[in-house]
Amino acid sequence: MTNLNAAEFEDRGVDGFRVRRARLAQQAGAKKIGVSLWEIPPGEAAYPYHWHVVDEEVIIVLGEGLSLRGTGGDWRSLPAGEVVAFPVGEEGGHQLWNRGESTARFLSISSGPSEGDDIVFYPDSGKIGVYAQNLYELYRRDAAVDYWDGEIPPR
Repeated sequence: MTNLNAAEFEDRGVDGFRVRRARLAQQAGAKKIGVSLWEIPPGEAAYPYHWHVVDEEVIIVLGEGLSLRGTGGDWRSLPAGEVVAFPVGEEGGHQLWNRGESTARFLSISSGPSEGDDIVFYPDSGKIGVYAQNLYELYRRDAAVDYWDGEIPPR
């Protein structure tokens, strides 16, 4: 069990992407769904712009200051209480940034656990993330190889 008002946070990120995240669903014992509470300091983004192949997400904005970059690349302010869904695929691309003057908070609900199987595209940096079981790896898309590259037929 856990409590929204006494959540166990982990600090994540690098400059420009500093956040605190509490994996509430996992702390409560869930295995097949993700619910996280995020806190973003002023001027920081929660994560790079990305979209998922497997995991559908919904966020619930808990305070002021958040801005959303959606599929078209435009930013818009999110008022407290707004609920936004990010479907799988490019049309679900998103990034959240705190343009406010105090810590911004939101809940994130996902169709899979926070460490579940997924493939994630990061268009700005040309990366693809592969997350499966205990595998967590990112690759540059411009290093892609042919299906048969390096394969040796049986003899």
